[in-house]
Amino acid sequence: MNFVAEALNLSKFSAERLFERGILKKAFIKTDFFKDVIDAYRIEKKFGIYEEGTVVIKGKDGLKVVRGFPKIKRILSLESGLKKHFGDRMVAVEEKMNGYNVRVVKIGEEIYAITRRGLICPYTTEKAREKIPMDFFDEYEDFMLCCEAIGNASPYVADYYGIEGLEFFVFDVRKCETNVAMRIEDKEKILEKHGIKKVEILKKCSASEIEEIMGVIKGLNEKKREGVVFKDMEMQLEPLKYTTSFANCSDLAYAFRFFEEYSRDFMLARIIREAFQAFEFGYSDERALRLGKSILESAIESIKRVKAGEEVLEKSRLLFSSEKVYEAFKLHLKLLGISFRELEVKKSEKGLEVVIARVMRATTDRIRSLLEGNPW
Repeated sequence: MNFVAEALNLSKFSAERLFERGILKKAFIKTDFFKDVIDAYRIEKKFGIYEEGTVVIKGKDGLKVVRGFPKIKRILSLESGLKKHFGDRMVAVEEKMNGYNVRVVKIGEEIYAITRRGLICPYTTEKAREKIPMDFFDEYEDFMLCCEAIGNASPYVADYYGIEGLEFFVFDVRKCETNVAMRIEDKEKILEKHGIKKVEILKKCSASEIEEIMGVIKGLNEKKREGVVFKDMEMQLEPLKYTTSFANCSDLAYAFRFFEEYSRDFMLARIIREAFQAFEFGYSDERALRLGKSILESAIESIKRVKAGEEVLEKSRLLFSSEKVYEAFKLHLKLLGISFRELEVKKSEKGLEVVIARVMRATTDRIRSLLEGNPW
């Protein structure tokens, strides 16, 4: 714990109190695959200047603080929200891709991948080492690549893009210790130089060009994409995000399939987002039907499963390059408190192919209880 106090400029007593209060938690599982990491802790809740998901790492090459993702505020009223925040400034309208957030950093001699909550993930680290060129970190050792991890081999998020395996798309390049982001144009040049995939910037324009921006969002919705992030070209103002109708309804379908695992606030927020978008973009029976079906059909699917004597599960198909990393990943899931089952494990030319299922215990038990006639 001494190294955490030193890195965050705290007393040892303060660091220990953070651990006792559950604000500071272990960030990794011990494994030979993490040979450069001696110890690591993550900040579970925002503390002082440090964001949720900030990680303090004691590595073989010294101490490293990797700041958490800054919270991106969301606007529901597009025109007034952009005008109030950006005025007439030039913005990058960047696609908001539907994956899971990863920070890729260098510790010692190797690349490591840290998830949003601040956990060093063995599976994601394995894939990052396969996909991200080390030469970027030879030049920018104190920076982190902020990515969306996307593909049909994702352990956390379903793939909407038809991507084989797991790919990393960078949306920000930030200084690890300060979280200061590179300018948009600098980021683009550097990623291109090192051959690193990036999230697409769909348009660069004045924030006041609302009709053009609305056209971009409509196009994304038709392609069944998640939404956009608006970024000041100089990265001096905080970004804003805005999601499509498709994303709102997809989130609702997911949440109602596992309704006891998700809060009422999560569900209500997406219904309200859809209401504001319908007001600004135009209401239609088609929109209302899509919203209703996303809620009902997914919930009914779960009810049918339990009625048939089955459990409500979320399946993931993963591909490991080594059995050692798979064993580490199972320990990682236990650290997260995730209950899962192995449905299939087989070796192939691609590597170790695994199908695991997360058991949605709360939803399964609630549906079973209600089907038995018990009150809500």
